[in-house]
Amino acid sequence: MDEDDFVEAYRALGANALAKKLNTNVQSLRKRRARVERKLGITIEGPQAKRNRGSGYQKIPAPRATHRIELNIPDGIVLVASDAHYWPGEVTLMHKALLAMCKEMRPKAIILNGDVMDLPRASRHAAIGWEKRPEIHEEIEWAQEKTYEIALACGRGTRKIWTMGNHDARFESRLANLAPEYAKVHGVHLKDHFPTWEPAWSTYINNDTLIKHRFRGGIHKVHNNLLWTGGNIVTGHVHSPQVLALTYYNDRTIWGMDSGMLGDPGARTFVDYTEDSPKNWRSAFGVLTFVHGRLLQPELVLKWDDSHIQFRGKIIPV
Repeated sequence: MDEDDFVEAYRALGANALAKKLNTNVQSLRKRRARVERKLGITIEGPQAKRNRGSGYQKIPAPRATHRIELNIPDGIVLVASDAHYWPGEVTLMHKALLAMCKEMRPKAIILNGDVMDLPRASRHAAIGWEKRPEIHEEIEWAQEKTYEIALACGRGTRKIWTMGNHDARFESRLANLAPEYAKVHGVHLKDHFPTWEPAWSTYINNDTLIKHRFRGGIHKVHNNLLWTGGNIVTGHVHSPQVLALTYYNDRTIWGMDSGMLGDPGARTFVDYTEDSPKNWRSAFGVLTFVHGRLLQPELVLKWDDSHIQFRGKIIPV
């Protein structure tokens, strides 16, 4: 049983039942739990602990961390858009839809949740055939234009946050490895080119909703994200939008979301990258609504066709 399965099983069964299932003694099982807790930095409790806490259970706040932005939003909307992979000269339907939603909803914050750019020329991966890759300065200039459009659509007062994705990180990683002596020179950091946007690894809202580009992987990533964080979590990275819930024994419900991709899964760059293989990717972005400090069920804005989106049971022209 791997660590993910062990954590899930312990939380569901508790020490005694799990020890019996694995044909081991409780003392050995608890030693393994302690090792896993130390390694992963989490607390693993069985169902009895949740029952003992009852409905008055107060969650333990996540530890403070550098490069995390913390927001307090008692009431309002936060838009989360991931994986734009902006490509010079291409404007996707979902980018247009995001602008429209910004103007209509006037969000308290908008979070570009990683991989705003693709940056293939800064990649460690070899070129695919004779594919044409844009120059880095072309990608930056195009992303500056698109992110400026988003900021303009949101208007004054909206927090504009960019949580780093693995593709975004290529820009600084390449320079840090090739020319570390330039660390303090203006322009070598991605944030130098996007001063309007606040950079971070993650955003934490109301001390119970975590937004970051990626965490767990695989087809069960959203479910595993919920198990590992114990709170609401929104990620991107795998381009596969979905919303899941996890309800504990004391009726506390937490929400997990993959916000999909702002880019177009059918774009030539993705066709080449995936060798035209089937992929569970869809164009979408997320809408988070907070009421009295509590997150309602997260919602997805999804591409319907080349000129429409679907949202809240309606087909909306873009």
